[in-house]
Amino acid sequence: MTILPVIPTSPDEPDAVATRRRPAMPPRHLADLDLAGRRAAVAELGEPAFRAKQLSTHYFGRLVRDPAEMTDLPAATRDRLAEKLLPTLLTAQKELACDDGATRKTLWRLHDGAMVESVLMGYPDRVTACVSSQAGCGMACPFCATGQAGLTRNLSVAEIVDQVVYLAGVTASGAVTGSPPRLSRIVFMGMGEPLANYPRVIEAVRRLTTPAPEGLGLSQRHITVSTVGLVPAMRRLIAEELSVTLALSLHAPDDDLRDELVPVNQRWKVAEVLDAAFDYAAQTGRRISIEYALIRDVNDQPWRADLLGRLLHGKLAHVNLIPLNPTPGSKWDASPKPVEREFVRRLREAGISTTVRDTRGREIDGACGQLAASELTVVDAGGAAADAEVAR
Repeated sequence: MTILPVIPTSPDEPDAVATRRRPAMPPRHLADLDLAGRRAAVAELGEPAFRAKQLSTHYFGRLVRDPAEMTDLPAATRDRLAEKLLPTLLTAQKELACDDGATRKTLWRLHDGAMVESVLMGYPDRVTACVSSQAGCGMACPFCATGQAGLTRNLSVAEIVDQVVYLAGVTASGAVTGSPPRLSRIVFMGMGEPLANYPRVIEAVRRLTTPAPEGLGLSQRHITVSTVGLVPAMRRLIAEELSVTLALSLHAPDDDLRDELVPVNQRWKVAEVLDAAFDYAAQTGRRISIEYALIRDVNDQPWRADLLGRLLHGKLAHVNLIPLNPTPGSKWDASPKPVEREFVRRLREAGISTTVRDTRGREIDGACGQLAASELTVVDAGGAAADAEVAR
């Protein structure tokens, strides 16, 4: 029997037990605040309000995360502001690159020892950042490395934003081979279920899309927020009047299998989840991305392709088939290429726009959660000394 993940009834009001057990969030950071909040914070420190714009211009406009590089600020002022508004949120634990430098993955250690991952993917016409919204994930999807690890905690607004600012800086440096020197797209498809950290993810989206120096100035239309199908949060997203793309991690068109692959389906069934997604598309005019990881002999049968085609026929939706990147020791494996091609053929024959996701990063533990899982395995093997290092 699959265990249903525990989901707070309201993203803003977790139950009392969850509140007592919630790990400590990081200290306040510039990116947690809008420009008015930054002015107020600067004033509390006895500094003139224009310092808020100076800090914002460095961080969001020039992608400078290190206070030592903000040399137009007096040293004493810089140190005081840095301590209160620019604490270190992310420390790179490991950075790996492949695809001739076009794919780069970073494993971050947070202030409490939790680990999250970010991936930068360069293409000839764009650079995309895949960021995490939680440390771990509570959705318990059995084929996902992050789901197997369980949930540690939500990330703060600034922990989410800081991943993007760092990756934007890497892009601007020209380090992403064969791509433009500007980060243009964000996908919330890293570790965690974004809509289970709803208020912070939405605030992070607003911070990323507000023009500089208050924010990073990215286009809402170039941001994708994924979900396994938290229907109340999906309907709440409709009311936000954002134009981000909604990606639904479906992975099975029938309830019997989806109950196993995506345990939250035991709470909100396929029909209800798709209804919410289609309502979002109707409200925003944005095509829904249906994410479907093809798993050998599990969800790749021709009849499932046909069923998916019937469910999506005439809807504003696109299917993004994902060749499974299997995790070490997992019983799940990718579908053979002939099976994948037949699945694609049937969907397209049904009139459904379908693509197969470009496979990136296999040699650098590219699947979400793999690098963190491998690092934690090494730590566990190290005994007490390693545990002490993690705590430190």
